[in-house]
Amino acid sequence: MDFASVVPPYVAKPLTLQPFRAVMLAPGRVGDPASARALARPYRDVASRLLQWIEEGRASADVAPAIYLHEYTAEGLTVRGLVGALGVARRADSMAERAVWPHEAIHPEQAGELADRMRQMELNPAPILLVHHGEQELRDLVTDIGRGTPDWRYLDRTGQRQRIWAVRDEETLARIATLLADTRCLVADGHHRYAAYLRLQEDNPGTAWDAGLAMLVDQRDTPLFLGAIHRTFPGVTIDDLAGACRAAGADVSHQDRHHALSALDSTHLVLTDGNVWQTVSPGDLAREAAVSWLHEQVLGRLPVPPVRIEHHHNVEDALTASSSVAPAVLLPSPDFEQVRALVESGGLLPEKATSFQPKPSLGVLMRPMNDA
Repeated sequence: MDFASVVPPYVAKPLTLQPFRAVMLAPGRVGDPASARALARPYRDVASRLLQWIEEGRASADVAPAIYLHEYTAEGLTVRGLVGALGVARRADSMAERAVWPHEAIHPEQAGELADRMRQMELNPAPILLVHHGEQELRDLVTDIGRGTPDWRYLDRTGQRQRIWAVRDEETLARIATLLADTRCLVADGHHRYAAYLRLQEDNPGTAWDAGLAMLVDQRDTPLFLGAIHRTFPGVTIDDLAGACRAAGADVSHQDRHHALSALDSTHLVLTDGNVWQTVSPGDLAREAAVSWLHEQVLGRLPVPPVRIEHHHNVEDALTASSSVAPAVLLPSPDFEQVRALVESGGLLPEKATSFQPKPSLGVLMRPMNDA
């Protein structure tokens, strides 16, 4: 199994979000799968392709740089955050200096491929998602901005309702900069793109690549939903999994489907091959996420390692993929405070440990590097 093992560098304080001049797909094309052609191979043609789309009215470029307040609603859940060019030129030498905290390791080759792609595209095609606990003054400021009339407001092709405010007032931008300076934020989505930003910056210092597109969400304001990512293990039997869990000190109990799924909470995992159902109680998980316990305590005790690990973002998909030759492990949702405490104490979660949802549709806000 090829586990991610490299932790990208930490960006140092002060945290900065810089104004940029956004390129946006036309509202009727945001979330449209056919619009992905604008960002498709050959990547070196993307910049000219977007210019053509702007001329044809299929995309637009903002009139001037701004930091954007972006609010989107998906399936009844509303998320809002500040979108800007995240400064990545400074590296932290100590934990106290860290502004951006990854919570997963990355595959360097994947980050390299993304860096090469963005370099050819001359574009940050989508913001990475960062979450933090902001100051009350910042939340009040964001609320005040949101009371104004949005500069853009529409329902996209996926059903997400988009509202966007361009923030250009110099006094407001200065207040945002001051209130963000000492922020510590967690990378919620986009670990490999974050690492690609750092690589591009190292290769192109003093250019527009000194920053990368990011959306900063206040988890105390409009929290992202933090869900589990479940696993199936081809090449393993459920008896092997249960035995490895017992060897790691857990209690394993046979259950019927209903009682097993009902027991899936912060203290239990569930094993199933579609026929057999078992609950696993590792004991005290107060200081350790269930997914970390699975990877660090259980997988190494399997008599035969799995052929690979397959990841599933919901229980239904995991159950569909499970079988006698690929049992599933259903995991409880992580707790944001637990994840944050683990990361800020120097720990990491396994790859694909968390699913922060919902993510914004592609094409709402993009950052061209030839007009940063």
